[in-house]
Amino acid sequence: MNLVGLLRRVKLYFAKDLEIEFVDRVRSVKQVYEFSERSTRYPVVVYGPEGCGKTSWLLQAIEVLRELEFNVIYFNPLKRMFDVDVGVESFRQRVLELVRQAVSEVEFARLVWLVIDFANEALRCGRKKLAVVVDDVFQFMGVREAAAIVKAVLNIIEYPPGSYESVVALIATSEDVSRYEVGRHRWAEIRDMWNMSKEGFRELYDRLPGTKPSFEDVWRLTGGNPDLLSQLYQCGWSIDYVVKNVIGSKGLYTFATSLNTDEKGWSLEAITDPDTLMQRERIPLLNKLVKLNLVVDGIVFRDEFLWIDEPPPERDQELGIGKYVAWHTPIHREVVRKVLEVLSRSQTL
Repeated sequence: MNLVGLLRRVKLYFAKDLEIEFVDRVRSVKQVYEFSERSTRYPVVVYGPEGCGKTSWLLQAIEVLRELEFNVIYFNPLKRMFDVDVGVESFRQRVLELVRQAVSEVEFARLVWLVIDFANEALRCGRKKLAVVVDDVFQFMGVREAAAIVKAVLNIIEYPPGSYESVVALIATSEDVSRYEVGRHRWAEIRDMWNMSKEGFRELYDRLPGTKPSFEDVWRLTGGNPDLLSQLYQCGWSIDYVVKNVIGSKGLYTFATSLNTDEKGWSLEAITDPDTLMQRERIPLLNKLVKLNLVVDGIVFRDEFLWIDEPPPERDQELGIGKYVAWHTPIHREVVRKVLEVLSRSQTL
């Protein structure tokens, strides 16, 4: 039986007064079914470009797991969501009270440690099928604490307070800095996720009402990133607005000003070929771009089993994808080009 075809797809916020059902990503949904069948021996930690669809996938994964009769604990500080669906009313009341008390995003993010407590209590209460889903929390903490969270989730799997049939642990993040700390301990299965395939992105594009640029133009700008599509749609398809918004939000003019002459030249070379950053003397610049969520590095292997959904192409110069390094999207590449051009003009005046 094709369970994916029968699946109820969640409706996701796309823009004001516009919700769109989860589209495409068929392989990623099948992977959730696979996780449920064999449990996750280690927490699955998913890295990927900001806005590539990790949160949407997790929300659809929760729908799949609930249909498979899993109790689910979901935590997302950016959306201020903390849902403990384990059939124990006292847990839910405790969560509601804690959510009310957390004023800032940082305070809310600190509640992630309670995810561990609730998961252990759920197993202690006899829940046999449990899913722990944590989204975008690493950016609120240092890399060592991020690794500690992963280890704590692993302890739920390895040293549960009660017997269980299956535990599925999924953690997603848009920052890439914690990857090395998490990976070096072998406490997780690290998986990458990329932007949408061209066919899937077209399906999403076709669902947008109103007048819009051609699909090929939008594809070349976003590289299949659904969040950038949403931003363009909401600002009336103004590329200038989106570019300047990214520059301002990331403080890229200050970043460009801090670069020395060599680094500025290397950045311009990377606009044409991001793999040029993979040289010993350029690694510090590469690390800065990774920290700013502009590029992804170390994407050496395209084996499907290492990716959630489909891996990116081996190389795609138009989209800024190299063999080892890739820009998050063409727009992320464009903002670096723009700030370097602005800086160069200002210095020649």
